[in-house]
Amino acid sequence: MTVAILLARKGSKGVKDKNKMSILGRPAFAYPIMAAQNSKYVDEVFISSDDEDIMKYADENGIRRVERPDYLATDGALFEDALVDAYFKIKEKFGVDVQNVVVLMGNALTVDNRLIDEALETLQKNPEADSAVTVTKFNMYSPLRARKLNSDGFLDPFVGFDCFGDPATLNCDRDSQGDVFFADMSHSVVRAKCLDDLESGLLPQKWMGQKIVPIYNTFGCDIDTSWQIDMTTRWLLEHNFSEEETPYK
Repeated sequence: MTVAILLARKGSKGVKDKNKMSILGRPAFAYPIMAAQNSKYVDEVFISSDDEDIMKYADENGIRRVERPDYLATDGALFEDALVDAYFKIKEKFGVDVQNVVVLMGNALTVDNRLIDEALETLQKNPEADSAVTVTKFNMYSPLRARKLNSDGFLDPFVGFDCFGDPATLNCDRDSQGDVFFADMSHSVVRAKCLDDLESGLLPQKWMGQKIVPIYNTFGCDIDTSWQIDMTTRWLLEHNFSEEETPYK
């Protein structure tokens, strides 16, 4: 069975109530839920949350709730730990035989059913792959351009230039180091084995396993700062969402 798990805890510091904030007239967390509900392959959707408003939405829309324990509902709790908690509860409490998990975030709206279906079809065609993950090409944020402060207060390269091959081939052109892909956190589809053995996964998102296949997004992000609200709204408008309509109707 393929299940979708949305994680959306109560409160936030960077953007107040980012999981519930209204975007185009809907709560933020509703967008990834709609994407999963309109997928051709997702059999059931679950929500892991400590927020009663979000859980009420789940009850009203036929979504099964997974209560998040208090120790996984703090600022210091890791997303991956809350994900694994929900995964094992779905298997053990609800008795679901899980093969694939669509991992969704309440503040990651730049996803639709098409991206989810493409990821699941990609996994089916690639038996060696552990996961299929949305990525965005952000060459302007290449590690080549990353800097860190040294003890004297000056900027040094964050990583050594030899990591990119021959430094003589590099220059100020943002494309000189080759394309740079970031997991934009819009969604990830992972095989159950990745959550059964989380510690074998690749840092920093260990739930994605080791062999990760890209699913190309036009652009995407999870909302953690205010400028990402406008970026997310633009993505939704470009993908036929409005206050009156969705692409699913």
